[in-house]
Amino acid sequence: MNNDFAQDVRQGLSSKPKYLKSKYFYDAEGDKLFQKIMGLSEYYLTDCEFEIIQQHREKLLQAFSPSGKPFLLGELGAGDGLKTKLLLKYFHSRQANFTYLPNDISENVLNILKEDLSGDLPGLRVRPYPGDYFEALDRMNQSEKEAKAILFLGSTIGNFLCSDAIAFLGKINQCLNPSDQLLIGFDLKKDPRVILKAYNDPSGITARFNLNLLKRINRELEGEFEPDNFYHYPIYNPLNGETRSFLISRMAQRVKIKALNAVYHFKMGEAISMEISQKYDLDMIHDLAGKSGFSVQSNYFDNRHYFVDSLWIKK
Repeated sequence: MNNDFAQDVRQGLSSKPKYLKSKYFYDAEGDKLFQKIMGLSEYYLTDCEFEIIQQHREKLLQAFSPSGKPFLLGELGAGDGLKTKLLLKYFHSRQANFTYLPNDISENVLNILKEDLSGDLPGLRVRPYPGDYFEALDRMNQSEKEAKAILFLGSTIGNFLCSDAIAFLGKINQCLNPSDQLLIGFDLKKDPRVILKAYNDPSGITARFNLNLLKRINRELEGEFEPDNFYHYPIYNPLNGETRSFLISRMAQRVKIKALNAVYHFKMGEAISMEISQKYDLDMIHDLAGKSGFSVQSNYFDNRHYFVDSLWIKK
């Protein structure tokens, strides 16, 4: 049994209001469903960032390596490196003098990524840094001497409330050297109907993705959730840019979780908070950069201005 998972489920379902942590979406089944989500036409975020990287890769190389100086390209939460490979291939083709430093919590994922890159881009220098973000950045600072450009793509920062994002990015800032750079992805405020479709696709894959967390509790903690007794419900607040996803109980019910030796009661219409996805505008991005110890160097947009990769430098 995953003790952290068990403890977090106990804490979340015992709270008022109830919640579950979105980081637990990603088991084997959740990973498959999220891959399907990224392929949906409604889920614009992935295509937008691909477009940005493709269109602005030359400008990014110039920003990371003015006058061709050597640099380190780090990446937090690299995963399979799908989007980053576009940059790596371009930088490699231009014979840029850099070393790629991918980070992920999964050492196995990093080993697969390194092997893939050795086949696709012979001669590319790759030094993986397994572990959490801050542990990896600390070790990079101790081991690496050249200037760093750190990638934090995919609008991952949107999983934090604004106040929490300031604290998180402030910790990243403390792990960097002066003049190190951070390229960070933000999903922008836009037509609320476009945003809601991205989190509530007509084919129901996003709903299955959220409900899979109940199935994971059943599988790993001997839970007795009936997923059909809940439905997926997202909302978007255009005033503050918060998108939130909930699972709503269709009826009054009780759910036993044997591994926790606990029973949880739900009222009809009661919500479990599942995820937050914060949307930003440019004023919010500049404010966030300043409060976390950075200044904004450049912003790179897709053609529709749905998304931005914002390049920051440590003050």
